[in-house]
Amino acid sequence: MPDREDRAMTAPRPAHPTAARPPHPSEGLPHMTSRTTTRRSATLLVSAAATFGLAFAVPASASPEQTPAAAPAASNSAAADGCYTWSGALQEGSSGEAVRQLQIRVAGYPESGGDIAVDGEFGPATKAAVQRFQSAYGLGADGVAGDSTFAKIYELQDDDCSPVNFDYGELNNCNSDWSGGQVSAATAKSNALVTMWKLQAMRHAMGDKPIQVNGGFRSKACNDNVGGAPNSRHMYGHAADLGAGSQGFCALALQARNHGFGEILGPGYPGHDDHTHVAGGGGQSWSAPTCGL
Repeated sequence: MPDREDRAMTAPRPAHPTAARPPHPSEGLPHMTSRTTTRRSATLLVSAAATFGLAFAVPASASPEQTPAAAPAASNSAAADGCYTWSGALQEGSSGEAVRQLQIRVAGYPESGGDIAVDGEFGPATKAAVQRFQSAYGLGADGVAGDSTFAKIYELQDDDCSPVNFDYGELNNCNSDWSGGQVSAATAKSNALVTMWKLQAMRHAMGDKPIQVNGGFRSKACNDNVGGAPNSRHMYGHAADLGAGSQGFCALALQARNHGFGEILGPGYPGHDDHTHVAGGGGQSWSAPTCGL
């Protein structure tokens, strides 16, 4: 299958009603479309201000409530990323938008069964997640996010802040503007960004083999069309339904436990023999009896 930049985005197609089955309290049936992602090269844009010798960047996807002010890069020779550029090292005790942006990128590296709060506060859980991220990519695992950690993140992200192996289109084949869910469109899209970074971590842990995403965000109307539960996490942007790919449903379900997915439903759970459902957003509900989960 061609890389993402060679694939034209396809228009959303209406989901078809599916046979009734016992819905999980917060989950519904998957969308019926699928795409397999492949790695593509990240692009770094070098930007320097001629007068002051400082580089600036503003995150392309900011908090739903506010857009943070631009932050200067660490030096006049630093590369300015098209999405977000950190201005200096971050460590336990740091706080603010720079920390929040970091937490999004390491959201897939909590302890098993855990979840990283995206709250702009660099505490022990964030430090441990940074260490796991560093170890996963062969960096010095000191829990301090500095030049080498940021360089790896820049390599892994695109200019719209999504990770290189996933895109917003995969996480929303319901509509084009993220509207109509249980939260605002901006919040749903922000939640989907965190979901993508969790999937990126999971993909890397599974040998960087492509993960097939069959669906993500749903508006209330899209959720009703596929017989989703009234409080499905799809309507918050927290969920993704995965195809078997080369890994298989059970391998995906079992691996998801290590990457911040509190909700995992797979083979053996009613209506989930043909996909693995993963979702963040708090709590823990894992059920894939066929897989021993």
